[in-house]
Amino acid sequence: MATIDRRQRELAQREALFLDKAQELIQRDGLLNLQVSKVAEECEYAIGTLYKHFASKEDLLVALSTRNCLDRVELFERAARWNGPTRDRIVALALADLIVLREQPEHFRLAQFVWTDVVWGAASEGSRRRALEACEPLATLVDGIAAQARRDGDLPAGFALSDERLTIGPWILCLGMHTLAQQEGLLDPDDIGDPYRLLFKHLHYLLNGYGWQPLFDPGDDAALDRMIERLCRDVFDAPCPYPAR
Repeated sequence: MATIDRRQRELAQREALFLDKAQELIQRDGLLNLQVSKVAEECEYAIGTLYKHFASKEDLLVALSTRNCLDRVELFERAARWNGPTRDRIVALALADLIVLREQPEHFRLAQFVWTDVVWGAASEGSRRRALEACEPLATLVDGIAAQARRDGDLPAGFALSDERLTIGPWILCLGMHTLAQQEGLLDPDDIGDPYRLLFKHLHYLLNGYGWQPLFDPGDDAALDRMIERLCRDVFDAPCPYPAR
């Protein structure tokens, strides 16, 4: 039994080494330049050893994105379990995603690439399943806030959408803005201002449309910035992730 446990630890350590090196090479050379042979070489292993852990480059990328997703859970838990209004907690979830993106932009770019058919479609069923399982805790946290909002009366009685369908709206909004903002030249700050301030404006308009209490005036820039700064301080003990006005 001890020998099996040791082998399992060694396999886990070697897999972590491959993932760490892949992350390092992506940061250094760019996502599209990642080569499986280079990962193995810089880890001082034969490429066949790497393929014992990851059947393909696509599986390696999905595994790396899955690990990054698991790293986000702690921030999402802080937002979801913070002792504040349910509406503020939904906004804090969007902030958690933005804090990760600003600190580790390569994580978001990798996630974007992994969800494309060229990677996701070519990855093994096992790696796709593990990736989806890694997302489940995040979805559960978000849906739990919506469920509490119903219990507390923050959402109108008889609101038609289920918790899962309701929370897809904020997710789509955040994902769409992240995608646009990360592509150079698509959004002109001279025209729209900081894209992430605009994201939070749209998020509040969406929550107002749900009737999520307390309603908030997204046109009040000063109040919006105060809210974001307060949530960053109280929930995450972090600076505001977009520039102050």
